[in-house]
Amino acid sequence: MYPKLLKHIEEILAQNISDERKAVLQPLIDFIESKKRNREAIDINFICTHNSRRSHLAQIWAQTASAYFKIPDVHCYSGGTETTALFPKIAETLMEEGFHIWKLSEGENPVYAVKYAENALPLIGFSKKYDDIFNPDSGFAAVMTCSQADGGCPFIAGAEKRIPITFEDPKISDGSSKQTETYKQRSREIGAEMFYVFSRINKQV
Repeated sequence: MYPKLLKHIEEILAQNISDERKAVLQPLIDFIESKKRNREAIDINFICTHNSRRSHLAQIWAQTASAYFKIPDVHCYSGGTETTALFPKIAETLMEEGFHIWKLSEGENPVYAVKYAENALPLIGFSKKYDDIFNPDSGFAAVMTCSQADGGCPFIAGAEKRIPITFEDPKISDGSSKQTETYKQRSREIGAEMFYVFSRINKQV
């Protein structure tokens, strides 16, 4: 992995996860463990309303965590209940964390490529509905990263398991002097929880 990213991962791993949040994360750990035990592909679709902020952070950090802990056959996706665009501050925040990001296309809904290591396949980031052809259509865990999507989408077609793991929207800081710090905090919070999830694989007691 890129050196700057590895440095920030060390900081993320040092963050404390509360017992309350560990309980929230346990169903995702159980899903991954079950798939791994049965030697099945581990498909996870992180879903938020606009697929513009939290769902992308969760997708990218989860895929990175799976690589860091060498958990094979993990494929992370993201989607929304509607299509907008990946918010530029998310790309900026991830670049500050050490990811390498570049735009593949411009327009109202630009497409980004995101890499965590030189020889890793890039993650493709753009806003899309959760059932977009780009995403899996069956056997996946639908992880609801915002309460609005969780409440508004009680049924996700094709999902084997539906897991609410919600985070506060960093959008609340947009246009304020606290925006950069708020987005960094949310990225670190999501990153820490995704790294906790994958750190528990093969360590269940």
